[in-house]
Amino acid sequence: MLPSVERIAERRKRLGLTQSQLAELAGVSQSYIAKLEAGKIEPSYRKVKAILEALQRVEDGRGIKAADIMSRDVIYIEAHEPVKRAAELMMRYGYSQLPVLEEGRIVGSISEKTIVERFMEGEDGPSLAERPISEVMDDAFPQVGEEAPLSVLTALLRVYPAVLITKRGGIIGIVTKADLLKTLEA
Repeated sequence: MLPSVERIAERRKRLGLTQSQLAELAGVSQSYIAKLEAGKIEPSYRKVKAILEALQRVEDGRGIKAADIMSRDVIYIEAHEPVKRAAELMMRYGYSQLPVLEEGRIVGSISEKTIVERFMEGEDGPSLAERPISEVMDDAFPQVGEEAPLSVLTALLRVYPAVLITKRGGIIGIVTKADLLKTLEA
């Protein structure tokens, strides 16, 4: 299944491409791009696929990497700390998820969604608040290097709430869906 064709014009404009330039890159006519963007034709799978692939090649070629959009100040929590400490950190810093570490190693993640779901499933609030993170945490966020292209980050963020950027085993940054908005500045 292809992504929404309505996003083609938005992506094209964000990349600074004219309809003619995109048409040339995708091997279609400029009038096809114009009609597609205006919603005046029923799109062909083959042609839309070629257009999306051309946009992706341009995006990858623009060189937006993890290091360009990551947040460097990573707030994390230790696995032995209580759930209430994770909730406090999330509220203080405005985050909805945190990586979980144990002796400097990434061992999991904790999210407000996980905490709220536990509470909504009937777990007693005070006892949940005192439980160690290690007993309620989710799997660790995926990890990539700082040179990972935007296409890798967007693919991972479709599945995970965050991606950790690591170097030599240490966390140097984090990318969330909100960080993708930084690509609009380019």
